[in-house]
Amino acid sequence: MIRMIVTDLDRTLLRSDKSISEYTAAVLRRCQERGIKIVFATARPKRTVNHFFDNIPADAVILHNGAVIYIGDERFSNCGIEAATARKILLSMSRDWPEAALSVEIDDVLYANFDVSAIWNYTQATPTDFTDLPDKPVDKIIVGVSSMADIECFSKYLPEYLYIEMSDGRLGLIMNRGAAKQNAVKVLTGHFGFDMNETAAFGDDYNDLQMLRECGIGVAMENALDEIKAVADCICDTNDNDGVAKWLEKNVL
Repeated sequence: MIRMIVTDLDRTLLRSDKSISEYTAAVLRRCQERGIKIVFATARPKRTVNHFFDNIPADAVILHNGAVIYIGDERFSNCGIEAATARKILLSMSRDWPEAALSVEIDDVLYANFDVSAIWNYTQATPTDFTDLPDKPVDKIIVGVSSMADIECFSKYLPEYLYIEMSDGRLGLIMNRGAAKQNAVKVLTGHFGFDMNETAAFGDDYNDLQMLRECGIGVAMENALDEIKAVADCICDTNDNDGVAKWLEKNVL
């Protein structure tokens, strides 16, 4: 029995134009009416997902790939990077790789050394050289990459308690090792009193892989990476064809 649905947003629940169809929203609301919890699990920050709650009042949201969890308006859990450690990493990368596109998320504000509109047209950034960052814990560091070789290169700047993960084929996400979608799902199942076997998870990218493996049912999008399809229990239609909603209507409702 599925008691919690966890879905990635970009290229999974969201169509390519970043919208959620009324059909998909209606299916998710029907799931909620049956007592099933709805959870968004995304690499995005909170400010870029708030408007999705207008149509789908999700019970919780996992942000920054698991670094932050919100239940309603409450910041329920966070697992970040110490301010001094983040500053050291960013300054070292800036020094050794002056052309690197670097950004950092702190308390729902994005700071960057480049024009972020080329990557994210739904958010803005505060310009910085990383010497003037606020003295607060960091949720996530983001570096532009072009290959797994770049990931390996930038991983050398990280202390043991941090890791770097490829996302969208062009970004390296640096986070606390405790910050992972599957770990956040475990926190929420414990909070709501569910078992991981009672969850269904949907995703398309590397940062969804372990979540799909560890949830009761892992569903890959038809447009997902081959590596994600390989670990999934089943595959649904594409994000542009309401794949999540179609699967839920057939298998849950």
